[in-house]
Amino acid sequence: MKIALAQLNYHIGNFEYNTKKIIEHIHLAKDRGADLVVFAELAVCGYPPRDFLEFDEFIDLCAKAAQQIAAECRDIACIIGLPVKNEILAGKDLYNAAYFIENGRVKYVAKKALLPNYDVFDEYRYFEPASQFECVEFMGIKIALTICEDLWNINNNPLYIASPMDELIRQKPKLMINIAASPFSYFHDDERVVVLSDNAKKYNLPLLYVNQVGAQTEIIFDGGSMAFDAQGNLLDEMPYFKEDLRIYEFAENAIQEYKPIEHKAMPDIEQIYEALVLGIQDYFVKSGFTKAVLGLSGGIDSAIVCALACRALGPENVMAVLMPSKYSSDHSIQDALDLVKNFGCMHEIIEIKDAADAFDQMLAPAFKGLPFNVAEENIQARCRGIVVMAMSNKFGYILLNTSNKSECAVGYGTLYGDMCGAIGVIGDVYKTQIYQLAHHINKDGIVIPENSIVKPPSAELRPGQKDSDSLPDYDVLDRILYQYIELKQSSAFIIAQGYDEALVRRIIKMVNNAEFKRYQTPPILRVSPKAFGMGRRMPIVGKYLS
Repeated sequence: MKIALAQLNYHIGNFEYNTKKIIEHIHLAKDRGADLVVFAELAVCGYPPRDFLEFDEFIDLCAKAAQQIAAECRDIACIIGLPVKNEILAGKDLYNAAYFIENGRVKYVAKKALLPNYDVFDEYRYFEPASQFECVEFMGIKIALTICEDLWNINNNPLYIASPMDELIRQKPKLMINIAASPFSYFHDDERVVVLSDNAKKYNLPLLYVNQVGAQTEIIFDGGSMAFDAQGNLLDEMPYFKEDLRIYEFAENAIQEYKPIEHKAMPDIEQIYEALVLGIQDYFVKSGFTKAVLGLSGGIDSAIVCALACRALGPENVMAVLMPSKYSSDHSIQDALDLVKNFGCMHEIIEIKDAADAFDQMLAPAFKGLPFNVAEENIQARCRGIVVMAMSNKFGYILLNTSNKSECAVGYGTLYGDMCGAIGVIGDVYKTQIYQLAHHINKDGIVIPENSIVKPPSAELRPGQKDSDSLPDYDVLDRILYQYIELKQSSAFIIAQGYDEALVRRIIKMVNNAEFKRYQTPPILRVSPKAFGMGRRMPIVGKYLS
């Protein structure tokens, strides 16, 4: 039996697009001699559809798309993921399911049993867990068909009290197939290999695993579909961050013509770079936009976002707006101009001094001679926000936010100023990782000016200002933030690692006090195991650790 894995990029709710792509790959797989072609979890509607699932019409459109797909399955079978109705009144109205289609009809429906409800996942909100399990037989071979999380209840600290494969293995299948929508983080590829390998070993079965690729707003899917032998050895690994279709021959209870290989992960920073480029591309393509605008300060954060946007969209589609204030240094303006020249993107220079002075004069009676402070600093940042939003409104550009994760964490940013935008490009990238990204982008030649990398970071909102005036050194800050945000460690635990107690308590208080700001920021492209946004839910008025 020849089995094709189709690793594709879907678009949530775009049934015409998804159906056409699935059918095209059914024919492509058939032309290449495949007997069965396998698509990802919820491929028909895209993942995650969220509250679209509450619309009856959405579910009906899924069913109609599945009928169209089934009609094309002649002399080839396919597996597709989609939501299906639960005909039993008790319980949730839907199942997260997979159709096994053969000879133009649905031969079998596999239903997902383990419904993740943590981090970015919220499946139990919509789906009923499966309670009955049956293998599907095709060409004389019993296949244990499971959906994503169904294989993750393994090893230490399982989240669920039972595993579908423990039921399916009793029916003596010869092959496992798992269809998935497994989101990217720069740790997750290594975790997947271990989990899938351990399943193959535990059940002594070869395993074919297909993941989707592409970005759905903030969630990025990296592909990396895989094949394992019955001993848990990795046999093949499909590309990351790219669509692909690959065929495997299954005979004599084994995947043929492949020998064990080592999983060779990209370096973390390269994964982050590729994920952010894909995230920008798909946000624009799937939203119907083509051109981006951003404020370019001459600093490293906006330089990185400009570089990513130019790679993702083409420099001809990127507008960089330089908005010097009376406190901007000459070298910052020159650094920004050098970057524009290196990438060849569009640019405008729009000074904000007159606008900021006008606000200062307008507010002078109300401020009654009070000294300059953060109020006047934020007026400058908000003037810049007005300028880039005006460019967006006038020319149809989409504003890219340039705040990094370190800033987002401690609230070092201005609401309705530098925190505005349609998508947060680097809001899940710590400042120390920003420097690593700069060196990665410059690896084949300097395009981000060296001065943008080496100069002390500054918002340049008052004379001689540096980030270090308000924040600890980023090397220390980021390590403490990582312990608190990604690892969810207590202040006592972090202090026990040797960090200064007052500093740790100050940083954690800053993080918690800035929660109200993060509620009002754009969606942030997720590249870490714990990003701000839908995967980290904290109360604004909570007292704990504040």
